[in-house]
Amino acid sequence: MDFGAKALRYAGRDIPVLCRADCCVAGGGPSGTAAAILAARRGLKTVLIERGVVLGGLSTLGLVAPFMPTNCAGSETPYVAEVKGRMREHHIEMSDGVTGCGWSNPEMLALVYDEMGESAGVETLYHTVLVDALLEGRRIRAAVVQTISGLRAITADIFIDGTGDAMLARLAGAPTERGSERTGRNQPMSFRFEMGGIALDRLHAYVAEEMGDTRCRTKPPYFEFAQARHRTQRYRLEEFFWRGVASGELTEEDAEYVQAFTIPGKPGTMAMNCPELPPRFSATDPLSYSRAVSYGRAMIHRLSRYLIRHMPGFENAYISREAAMLGARESWRIRGRYYLTEADYYGEARFPDAVARTAWYIDAHGERVEAPLPEGRFYEIPYRSLVTEEVPNLIVTGRCISASFAVQASMRIQPTCMSLGEAAGVAAAWAFHHGIEVNRLAWAEIPPKARSYASAGEG
Repeated sequence: MDFGAKALRYAGRDIPVLCRADCCVAGGGPSGTAAAILAARRGLKTVLIERGVVLGGLSTLGLVAPFMPTNCAGSETPYVAEVKGRMREHHIEMSDGVTGCGWSNPEMLALVYDEMGESAGVETLYHTVLVDALLEGRRIRAAVVQTISGLRAITADIFIDGTGDAMLARLAGAPTERGSERTGRNQPMSFRFEMGGIALDRLHAYVAEEMGDTRCRTKPPYFEFAQARHRTQRYRLEEFFWRGVASGELTEEDAEYVQAFTIPGKPGTMAMNCPELPPRFSATDPLSYSRAVSYGRAMIHRLSRYLIRHMPGFENAYISREAAMLGARESWRIRGRYYLTEADYYGEARFPDAVARTAWYIDAHGERVEAPLPEGRFYEIPYRSLVTEEVPNLIVTGRCISASFAVQASMRIQPTCMSLGEAAGVAAAWAFHHGIEVNRLAWAEIPPKARSYASAGEG
């Protein structure tokens, strides 16, 4: 990496070039981290910009502990398998052997990402915020970032947007859309937290045995409880939480959606996938997002007090951790060279440039939830959904690729986003070494053994 080489003109003044790289990745979430690691492993000088002080994004900062299953055999790409293997080496077994869900541990996952990034040679810049993009024609020349020492520039040949909000793509002028095509609203956000001091055996006995809730097919140390009043499915726990609304201890919004997962390696602790913030709060409006934080924090404390007072097993529980970011399921999405639609989902689409496959159902909170695809069925995601016509040296990865609101609700889960990031890193390296613009790269021309995923017809 070349540090402090020169300065660039920005906003009427010169700002120092912090470093020059082959590949610059903005956003160290599940997808951006994968992209940076794969690009570095394939020989690119890679810098990763992360606004926090830990990699993993929603899986670590946002406390999204579970890796929801793709429901698709053969979908696990090598990077995803490696992360699970490295977690196992740190005594975190993510598989419960039954459901296909990945039960993660945020602190250990952060360590694993650090180890993988450092061994690959990724230069990670923590506490560094993307501010702007400097263009030469249609190509991105540099990312402008805010660091602890002020504004700096990072120049690179290839840029990867792993921000989750298509921030770099928007700064570079790529076309985007946001929210539901029908209502314009984003999916509701969540404000996750953890509770410790839970007697899990007592909790399981109450929920699974006394209440007869058979939704969760496993028991501690892998156990989940949930209820969602806005879904067509009826949950046994609805009556329990609705009693809190009747007593005035909870609001209807508090009780709308409640879910919790145990965390391997943290006995007596559960990751709370709630509260789900009311849909009037927007993931794309800075004022609305900020107001949602304090609103959600009040919801957290009402829910935790109610559980401690009334849920067997929670008698000695407490809030042990609060997420450092809201859980945005969907915000902006690019309009790329290929736009995934429901026809691709229901038609089980196959593509010559497929980089991932999934069968997770259309899970659009607050809008619609569709039945899963039949067992053994899946659809593929093409590389063309990761690139745009407008910006030739940009790859976009993660939840903000080119897809409709409904399809985004299916492909946004962590394993799929990790696989997309893996493919982005592979593509960046192949394009760099072969002198190809990333938005013109033909994935099918990369030898199958050099890819992260071979399409269905290639095994």
